[in-house]
Amino acid sequence: MKKIVLGLIIFLSFSVSAQVKFEAQTDRDTYGLNERFPIAFSINNEGDNFQGPKFTGFKAEGPFINKGNQTSITIVNGKMTQKREITTQVVYYLTPTKKGTFTIGSATIEYNGTVYKSQPIKITITDPIQIPNYQGQNPRQRQQNYDFGEGIHLVGELSTKNPYVNEPVTVIYKLYFPYNSSVSNFRNFQAPKYEDFWSQYIDMKQLRAEKGKYNGKDYGVVVLRKVILYPLEAGAKKIEPFKIDVDAEVPTGRSDWFGRLEMKTVEKSLSTGMQTIHVKPLPENGKPINYTGAVGKYEFKVTPSKTTLKAGESLDLEVSVSGKGNLKLFTLPKPIVPSALEMYDPAHTENVQTPVTGMTGKISDKYTIIPQFKGKYTIKPITFSYYDLASKSYKTIVSKEITIDVLEGDGNVTANNLNSNKQIIDKKDVFQYNKLKTEFVSKSREDFLGSGLFYSLLFVPLFLIPIVMVAKKQKEAKDADVVGNRIRQNNKLVKKYLSEAKKQMGDKVPFYMAMEKALHNFLKAKLHIETVEMSKDNIIELLQQRNASEISISQFMELMNDCEFARYAPATDTAMHNDFDRAIEIITELEKQLK
Repeated sequence: MKKIVLGLIIFLSFSVSAQVKFEAQTDRDTYGLNERFPIAFSINNEGDNFQGPKFTGFKAEGPFINKGNQTSITIVNGKMTQKREITTQVVYYLTPTKKGTFTIGSATIEYNGTVYKSQPIKITITDPIQIPNYQGQNPRQRQQNYDFGEGIHLVGELSTKNPYVNEPVTVIYKLYFPYNSSVSNFRNFQAPKYEDFWSQYIDMKQLRAEKGKYNGKDYGVVVLRKVILYPLEAGAKKIEPFKIDVDAEVPTGRSDWFGRLEMKTVEKSLSTGMQTIHVKPLPENGKPINYTGAVGKYEFKVTPSKTTLKAGESLDLEVSVSGKGNLKLFTLPKPIVPSALEMYDPAHTENVQTPVTGMTGKISDKYTIIPQFKGKYTIKPITFSYYDLASKSYKTIVSKEITIDVLEGDGNVTANNLNSNKQIIDKKDVFQYNKLKTEFVSKSREDFLGSGLFYSLLFVPLFLIPIVMVAKKQKEAKDADVVGNRIRQNNKLVKKYLSEAKKQMGDKVPFYMAMEKALHNFLKAKLHIETVEMSKDNIIELLQQRNASEISISQFMELMNDCEFARYAPATDTAMHNDFDRAIEIITELEKQLK
């Protein structure tokens, strides 16, 4: 009896071990939008004809197939049984393209004539998260991370996370990578919109790698972009992720016959993750009544071009602020002059630079003043207030009183030369001689009733009625054609921005911004999509559906990438001319293909 029971146990154990298991596995069921993660399909045998699922909502890399042997040892009544089992694993690496909950369907594989299915897996994609570092892992784990580029980090470094309103915040976007890796082919820049901030980019003349540290370790680092932000209001303000795609050459963990480490190139989609800045309001205690929002460290001057002149001559009064701070984000105080001094609207000038530490320079309003009568006139002192970040207090500067000494002179000469709105009446237009020659008009006239003009005015409106009705219907049909109107509008914008790009030739940033807008509006007109739908994969798929040639699609996508990258890299006049000519040629070719 014992032998029978023992035999049943051994038989059942072999039956269970002989079962085929085909499973889908991930590390966890929730990932951030900026995370790249593996999904593995494993069978405990050597299967054939593997068919992967569709990865809707993800960008998939793979499949990567791994085969191996697994040995199991069983001991029954002192007798050892050893079994070697073949395993097959198919791995994909997924990069999310949008947030939400997605179901990854079943994969199939064939073994001994039977088709096996894996179970579906639900994955939830949340907002971008801060990518963790890999300190504390063993060398093998770190090597696996480097194999797939996980040792590469895109970081947005903030100068401060608790600024005052209108205090500058510097954001420097850096790409860190291990010394045993390299990065290239920077593309698909996706910059935040920086809502609730005034922003200014600082162009990087050249992207180059330097030495740096990340989490206390030595890394190579490339500075991709610098941005100066001025928060416009208090509160918790979000900075959206900055995204970029690169090619990374990373070690495989294997060596060739000569002992050299083998490398492979992987495509990486990187993101900084969401960041929050807590903006503090400026203190109400001690705030001057005339305060208009200036924050920084300033000098204030009111300077007349001269103080002695004749009536009718003009002088310039310059009101200027110079120093460091939010120079473009406040208004200058306006002088108040006596009514006998005619003051014209000012000419505003700005000489402002924006280095990485914030705006610096000078802004000014220059008023033209013309005295009309002899006398001495006083321009009262002007007050300017600003918030000083260094002392955390408000400062007020008061200009000196200015006296204008007006001597005798003709008060009309200059006013006439300046084309003022005053009108000069010529007496010859008012007083005229009596006309001496009489002109007679015949009293006999044709009766209007029954004349040709009478019948024309009577019947012409009747003929116009059907024309008006047809025109009205055509207009209503055109107004109701929302899609058609949008297409026509986008076509107009394509021509407008191409014309703007031609005008800005030689000025890199506005030229390439106009080029990008022209290309985007071309896609809107031809593919009937909006900006939020303009992902690389979606554009390619829609162009293919509209029978565009692969060469034209490739040229168009390359041009879009070049225009985006050229805004942050050096560009010559020759390159701009070439890109403009390429745009005309590619758009013309696609126009023919997409009809």
